[in-house]
Amino acid sequence: MGIHYDYKSTKGNKLMEKQAKRERKLAEKKAKRLAKEGSKEEKNTQPALDPSKPISLDFLTNPDKE
Repeated sequence: MGIHYDYKSTKGNKLMEKQAKRERKLAEKKAKRLAKEGSKEEKNTQPALDPSKPISLDFLTNPDKE
């Protein structure tokens, strides 16, 4: 009889702990995914080529000259 009484009295607390744990895991996954995507965006910030300028051999061999 004691086991049933204990189960009902702690059921609400256990459910709240499970939900908090689930939300914490989701928040960690989201933060990890955003951090991973943020690093990709920083790498892709190269300036686009200007279509009005012709591409020269000098630009192809040494693009950091500008």
